Amino acid sequence: MGKLDGKVAVITGGTTGMALAGAKLFVEEGAHVFITGRRQDALDEAVKQIGRNVTGVQGDAADLDDLDDLDRLYDTVKREKGSLDVLWASAGGGEPAPLGEITEAQFDTWFGLNARGTLFTVQKALPLFNDGGSILMTGSNASLGAFPGWSVYAGSKAVQQAWARVWLNELKDRRIRVNVLTPGQVATAKQEELFDEATKRQFESLIPRGQMGRPDEIATTALFLASDDSSYVNGMELVADGGTTAI
Repeated sequence: MGKLDGKVAVITGGTTGMALAGAKLFVEEGAHVFITGRRQDALDEAVKQIGRNVTGVQGDAADLDDLDDLDRLYDTVKREKGSLDVLWASAGGGEPAPLGEITEAQFDTWFGLNARGTLFTVQKALPLFNDGGSILMTGSNASLGAFPGWSVYAGSKAVQQAWARVWLNELKDRRIRVNVLTPGQVATAKQEELFDEATKRQFESLIPRGQMGRPDEIATTALFLASDDSSYVNGMELVADGGTTAI
């Protein structure tokens, strides 16, 4: 038996990297997974890679003016499965901008995606949630490590730690757990786009083992938070950064 047998999971931003690895693992563990992505071609490729028990729904969690994409996502879940058990709000992003050079557009973009987008992704899921379900949000160790240039990104992720504590209290009668999965430096395609080799080596120097994390290492941590293995874990931030922010 898999750890998510018979469960229905939603993973936003599930077309690449950590979330895609998580979607594959959730399916292997018995779940039917709904994934979202902005680009239809990337979404189709991710569905192909996952192979079975997966539904792709095109949508943009960063859309500040229209929440129709989220409505379409949950309408699809309701129509195909009726309810859900696990939500991994993973869609997010960021870019460096040192204090003194931060623009209003950058603030609106990253708080819109990482904070506003996450909040409404969770809120709109609640009518479909089965009691005893699990919500996890993707944080970032940038909110813990005081990395220069990343204050907007760090701030937009730090709100999740407060939300997890408040929301678990609001949802305690339904026994829905809320946690934050906070990864560190992980080797993904997006990282390849953002950082040159010198920057990547600098980040690796901060990790005790001297190597970036792998998407599958974050996926197994997400599985722990999604499954009954973590039934007594609630309102917590689980940091998976190889010890970067511990030393």
